[in-house]
Amino acid sequence: MLRILAVDDEPPALEELVYLLGQDPRVGEVESAGDGGAALRALDQALAHDRPVDALFLDIRMPGLDGLDVARVLSRFAEPPPVVFVSAHDDFAVRAFELQAADYVLKPVRPERLTEAVRRIAELREAGRPAPAPPRPPAAEPPRKAADDDQVIAVELSGVTRFVHRSDVTHVEAYGDYVRLHLASSSHLLRVPLATLERQWQDAGFVRVHRRHLVATEHVEEVLFESGHMLIRVGGTLLPVSRRNTGRLRELLMSRARPVAGGQRR
Repeated sequence: MLRILAVDDEPPALEELVYLLGQDPRVGEVESAGDGGAALRALDQALAHDRPVDALFLDIRMPGLDGLDVARVLSRFAEPPPVVFVSAHDDFAVRAFELQAADYVLKPVRPERLTEAVRRIAELREAGRPAPAPPRPPAAEPPRKAADDDQVIAVELSGVTRFVHRSDVTHVEAYGDYVRLHLASSSHLLRVPLATLERQWQDAGFVRVHRRHLVATEHVEEVLFESGHMLIRVGGTLLPVSRRNTGRLRELLMSRARPVAGGQRR
């Protein structure tokens, strides 16, 4: 049975989190703390009594030590417990996974989403790994296909699910096990490795141009060369092209281009 420490500075949110965690049959004990400092003291007490916690479910925005601060402290432990961040804001996800977060759950917390996070913690403990494995894509993935074969991608933003079309994606940027989908007027985080999208979207005109960038060739607006390096402008953003991908990308762009017929000069 898992021992979990839930941390949130808002009492109603903390009570709900403790209640939901306690409903999971894999959870045997849930302790709580109202801020980052209290969380570290609780961890210290648990270690002193040889009853370490198996995971922290940790809010991010808190007075004093916030959730990211607590995770940084934990990273210096010899065997840090896995951390699941629970936040109403998705704009901390990149920093959270840079700190080796096991999962990132958006508020308002859905019981089935919390169940998935607990399952990951249970698997980590069973495997004997102190460090988290790469997070799995959410249940809304893989994206569904529309009638015209243009995929519709479900993305979450502060607890709201939105749907975007793959054809509107100009380029994709890697952030660890996350990617950011860039559209003309917005961007969205998606929990899926860049290599997976590269494989799934190659037949839709997406090509890897750099270890961090996947681009839709139909959205490439301009090609530039600076000091022998190729750059492309996509959706108004300049992106680097690695040397190994320069030749292939140039061929793809030229094959897409069509000559304009003109009148015969006299």
